Amino acid sequence: MTKYIHRSYEKEILNLSKTFPVIMVTGSRQVGKTTMLNYIAKSKNTQINYVTLDNIHDRELALTDPELFLEIYKTPVIIDEFQYAPNLLPYIKIKVDKMRVETLFENENQKEALYYLTGSQSFLSMKDVTESLAGRVGILDLYGLSTREISQENSHPFIPEIEEIKKNKPQIGKLTLEEVFNRIFKGSFPEIYRNPEISLNRYFESYIRTYIERDIRDLIRIKDEVKFLKFITSIAARTGEELNLSEVANDAEISVPTANEWLSILVNTNLIILIEPYSKNMIKRVVKRPKLYFMDTGLACYLTKYPTAEILASSAYAGHIFETYVVSEIIKSFFENGINAKRHLYYYRDNNAKEIDLIIDYNDRIYPIEIKKSKNPGHDAIKNFKVLESMKREVGNGIVLCMIEDIFPIDKNNYLVPIWYI
Repeated sequence: MTKYIHRSYEKEILNLSKTFPVIMVTGSRQVGKTTMLNYIAKSKNTQINYVTLDNIHDRELALTDPELFLEIYKTPVIIDEFQYAPNLLPYIKIKVDKMRVETLFENENQKEALYYLTGSQSFLSMKDVTESLAGRVGILDLYGLSTREISQENSHPFIPEIEEIKKNKPQIGKLTLEEVFNRIFKGSFPEIYRNPEISLNRYFESYIRTYIERDIRDLIRIKDEVKFLKFITSIAARTGEELNLSEVANDAEISVPTANEWLSILVNTNLIILIEPYSKNMIKRVVKRPKLYFMDTGLACYLTKYPTAEILASSAYAGHIFETYVVSEIIKSFFENGINAKRHLYYYRDNNAKEIDLIIDYNDRIYPIEIKKSKNPGHDAIKNFKVLESMKREVGNGIVLCMIEDIFPIDKNNYLVPIWYI
């Protein structure tokens, strides 16, 4: 088994800890929240205590006597699976405000974060956290390993300014299509990379069982777990597509309201991300359905029952899962650097069937991106970029992320870019 894989998020945690007395790390189960915080704790000069509310005795104490719980577990402290005891929030606020008074009026030195909270069910506690700890909490969304993290490369938010892309070129070298699909099939959960002997089928089977038994049962009363499995499988099969909730509901044999409720759970446990369509008021008849992306391609492949990476690469699913992998890498590049990707990423499609896979809206510019798994997609890949000219926004470089060996200009504003530059 390999050692700890350093996360690009570490530097952002350290930066937040110098500004906020409370740090909250959210993310789906097994993406490495606790491991990362424990590593940071061991690397710091000061002792950081640890308690998990998975422990039924500690959870009971937190629920029945929160003041005593916080007295026993002295700060700084990591409270893992915090969503099990959101009643701790008012007491944490009291502790934090007391520390602030000491810092302001008693000439105490500025303290680093007192509480590090983790949660795989962020929506249970997020509203309470933001209301109770407004101005006191720094929130970070953690996802699975990016390719740069796996290769231990420096991470940068992927902004399609061509000179910046060239400057931030990774050292990992070129990836073949076979290598890319092996990575897609494997997914991004850290344990899979730490333990090369692990069985992917057994790992994902255990993951889904644990997710349903521990996360989903805590959130909703599922009368038929088979239907929920059909639902999440139908979502996985539609990754990289516009969301048609009626079709998903039909697949799972559930009502559309139930499908909508279950979808919100997948979003808020960070298993999927919804990318909204890009539009301006002057552009009419734009499709308004979001596009969905499964954030772990390995889990998506398991749910859709692809047995090998080779079969996956030659399947009808290949284009959508390839796009999903590329978009998830871009999403991670933002979050790893403390930027909320959901505020900057969009897609475009109108009723005339003109589509752009991804639009990055950043620093008052919009950047169109197409994603192709071929080596040379050709000039037609950028044909729809012209629709952005009517939006009265400054348009940056357009790029086609593909399997070409190196950056190649299509024209003076648009480029073919290898996917491993993300």
